[in-house]
Amino acid sequence: MSKIEPRLFDELKKVLVSFGGKYFIGDELNRSKVSDDLRAYDEALLAKLFEIDFIKKNYIKEVAGQKLFQIDQLEEAILYDDYWDTSYTKYENRVGLTTNGKFIEDNQDVVLDFPFKDGVLTASMTKEDNENGYDDAFLNEVIEKDEIDRLFDKKILNNVKRYDVDGEKDTDCFDTEKDNLIIKGNNLLALHTLADKYASRIKMIYVDVPYYFKKKISEDSFKYNSNFHLSAWLTFLKNRLEIAKQLMSENGSIWINISEDGMHYLKVMADAVFGKEKFVGTIPRKTRNGKSDVTYNMSQDFDWLLVYTNGNEKDAIVGRTVERQYYNTPDFPNRPWRKADLTKQTTIAQRPNSNFTMINPKSGKKYPVNPKRSWAVTEETFDEWYKNGGIGFPDDYEFMSGDKPFRRVFKDEDDARSKPSAVYSDFLLKLFSGGTVNKLGNDQIDNLFNRDSFDYAKPEQLLAEIIKITTNKNDIVLDFFMGSATTQAVAMKMNRRFIGIEQMDYINTVSVPRLQKVIDGEQGGISKDVNWQGGGSFVYAELMSKNMGYLQDLISSKKIDELHEVYNRMLSGVEGSQEPADISFKADLDKIEWDATKVKFEDQKRLLVKLLDKNGLYYNYSEIDDQNVREFLSDSDYQFNKDFYGTGE
Repeated sequence: MSKIEPRLFDELKKVLVSFGGKYFIGDELNRSKVSDDLRAYDEALLAKLFEIDFIKKNYIKEVAGQKLFQIDQLEEAILYDDYWDTSYTKYENRVGLTTNGKFIEDNQDVVLDFPFKDGVLTASMTKEDNENGYDDAFLNEVIEKDEIDRLFDKKILNNVKRYDVDGEKDTDCFDTEKDNLIIKGNNLLALHTLADKYASRIKMIYVDVPYYFKKKISEDSFKYNSNFHLSAWLTFLKNRLEIAKQLMSENGSIWINISEDGMHYLKVMADAVFGKEKFVGTIPRKTRNGKSDVTYNMSQDFDWLLVYTNGNEKDAIVGRTVERQYYNTPDFPNRPWRKADLTKQTTIAQRPNSNFTMINPKSGKKYPVNPKRSWAVTEETFDEWYKNGGIGFPDDYEFMSGDKPFRRVFKDEDDARSKPSAVYSDFLLKLFSGGTVNKLGNDQIDNLFNRDSFDYAKPEQLLAEIIKITTNKNDIVLDFFMGSATTQAVAMKMNRRFIGIEQMDYINTVSVPRLQKVIDGEQGGISKDVNWQGGGSFVYAELMSKNMGYLQDLISSKKIDELHEVYNRMLSGVEGSQEPADISFKADLDKIEWDATKVKFEDQKRLLVKLLDKNGLYYNYSEIDDQNVREFLSDSDYQFNKDFYGTGE
């Protein structure tokens, strides 16, 4: 249809004025209101519109003797006509993102953009790939709704191993109530794979996300490409945070570690995902002790933790009931109790009635008062406190050390008045004053591996503080940017259950070996603080690769001959290990050029990556009984999948 002239709006104003101010904002049409009533087939509005000859001529079409009102085209002309492009009123009634002049929410296409580090639609995995010409971390593709469902369907798990104090062994079973889990593969697809099994069960999620940098940074030594374009970076994180939210328990929390470059962008996006009313706070963490060669002579020595909850203000949003040590003793059967301080921060001069030597009625041992403090009880109230069990003495118990009386607090008293505690001031102080600086994490990796293995590990002390105030024993902790497995190592040492997801190959050279060392009782990090002696176990599994294997081979190719060899395998498969690739049906393969004098290596690599069907990067669980899939799975892996997904045999 030819372009509609501005006359349309003059005609609309003439008839719609009869509705008073219903369809106007001042002298201008309220186009959004007109659009809403058109979609609702408002009879009064339609009756008026049918009086306009211009509309009858341009928007009523006769087909097989029947007249059809092209309401969609009229609505589009009202909302998006070029006549409004230079007018402030184009956005007066509706504000939002647009593409080709249409609001995104009105667009039926769905675009998924995932960077390769933990994504799928990409041509760049590492910073080295970026330096080789892949300056954009994305290959953007439009995926239909049914393809998205297939992309996010749960995947087959293979190469399954169980690690415990006896070493590594095959396993064909999984206990959701007891087992820890490590998954190698794309983290977005792995999260969707876990969605049914772990929905609303994760108490705390920690993610140290790939940082967004405003400019190239020469000293960037991340093992993956961290220089994302902003829109791609936000899309990448939004996809993952949306599914992570489904996994969080009712009063669970998520802690997102981010630098100052991306923090404010991420905050706005995370508000949209979790709800700004669920935002707990922004916590600064000191990462280093100053740097001289910095922009504007201002050293940014902090990164940030954005914290959200699934709970409300009455729930344990971040705080929790303090973990306390209770004693069970014969003198107070069935009444566990704990020790508390029996002194006050006041001097004897301030409380002269508390200036007395306390005597243990059982042993006769004397305990003089500290001159700089005073007893919390007076000499007159001592007998009543002691009779009710409120005062105890260390010399009454062989297992107890200490040199002063203590206040005895019974667990039933704690339970009666317990409330989730707020975030401890010492927790904030440790993060702010440098108690969890990055050097600690680097030193901890140095003690386990060569530093080149991983450069930016977070210190165990950071995760220990977060886990301590957000979880209790046996709660599940998730980190889907697992990296060097700091979160999982700390969770194991603190008797929490954990899930870790990582796609990069260092999962088998750093992450898993680190957890094996933890099982063996390594004494780095927080081990001495929590008296870690070793033990524990976890199950390791991989998303079963299909096109992902070909994609990785293409990206790692350095010459056109290597690309050609991978391409041949894409067509024929690898005998006994991999099926032929799923290739886009839109491509005319006969026209692919392999003469190195006629085609650039970079262009050829991009083309072959583009050919791969991104919905088939991994095998879906629904394919597990297909003959051409079953032959690639061991009997143990096959049975593990049946047990894991609860479809047993």
